[in-house]
Amino acid sequence: MANTAQAKKRARQAEKSRIRNAGQRSNLRTFVKKVIAAISTGDKEQAQVAYKTVSSVFDAAVTKGIIHKNKAARSKSRLNSKVRAMA
Repeated sequence: MANTAQAKKRARQAEKSRIRNAGQRSNLRTFVKKVIAAISTGDKEQAQVAYKTVSSVFDAAVTKGIIHKNKAARSKSRLNSKVRAMA
């Protein structure tokens, strides 16, 4: 348990950021699921629109430090490959 005032404050801040980050990660996963759902239904236009949205959401998550930039690049690449594979 934190003993100093500074450590107690950092613990409070860490808890707030943990909750905020969890919400943003959940939001990111929701957008990814929308792309996957569009791919599974076979709607290429909707999949492309959803991919553009999730791409910007990934970039925002990297900027905020929620995920690593390589994870974002890898995920975007895999989703884009799936969207392009639709014919």
